[in-house]
Amino acid sequence: MAAFIIVVGVLFNPFAAKAEEFHWGFKKATGGVPPNAGAALESILERHGAIYKGKPDEKIAYLTFDNGYENGYTESILDTLKNEDVPATFFLTGHYLKSAAPLVKRMVKEGHTIGNHSYNHPNMASASQQKVEEELKKFDELLNQTAGVQRTSYFRPPEGIFSETLLAQANELGYRHIFWSVAFIDWHANKPKGKAYAYNELMTQLHPGAVILMHTVSPDNAEALPDFIREAKKLGYEFRSLDDLVLEYENLNSIL
Repeated sequence: MAAFIIVVGVLFNPFAAKAEEFHWGFKKATGGVPPNAGAALESILERHGAIYKGKPDEKIAYLTFDNGYENGYTESILDTLKNEDVPATFFLTGHYLKSAAPLVKRMVKEGHTIGNHSYNHPNMASASQQKVEEELKKFDELLNQTAGVQRTSYFRPPEGIFSETLLAQANELGYRHIFWSVAFIDWHANKPKGKAYAYNELMTQLHPGAVILMHTVSPDNAEALPDFIREAKKLGYEFRSLDDLVLEYENLNSIL
């Protein structure tokens, strides 16, 4: 009887089954040297095909934007991308799809990629498997209704919080996690720091293979983006889509 009680205790202990949560992070890049997330995180991402940067010896950068809600600056960002002929990926939420449908349609029309940032922006690492699937698929269903995109392939967990269980489940559902290698505090809509702040952060952290994360709620980013793109191009950088990055990753792994 004692042995049975112990087994039951293990099976029904909620703490024993809880997946370990990780908060994505790294030491910022400087001098054009790509950041390193550390052996532990690198190993976890590698096991599940998650990506946060490209090749360290090619001057290629990838622009990504997280859009939880619209604050009036996305149109300017889209204008810049169009004028500079630069592709980007916009990781959207369900709220954004519902509240900014015309902008979503424009993103798709102009050839940008839509990424899945979940429907309700919860902590996905602590969500049940049923909730995870619901968040991802509900977003895709609304995206299809809104802009005619059948489904998304790239997922970015809210606040960069993830677990190995989440990575594995996302893979099973057909999503690849995309993190980032360039970021700065730019999500406080009511605390702008100015165009120079965003520009300097972007230029200081720029490195070959950079996956750049910006939030569209910031006027700083909208104002700095044109100068940043033009200066990066002068330095020999080319901006490509996440599809190119994923293809590069898959080709490299097929060789290895």
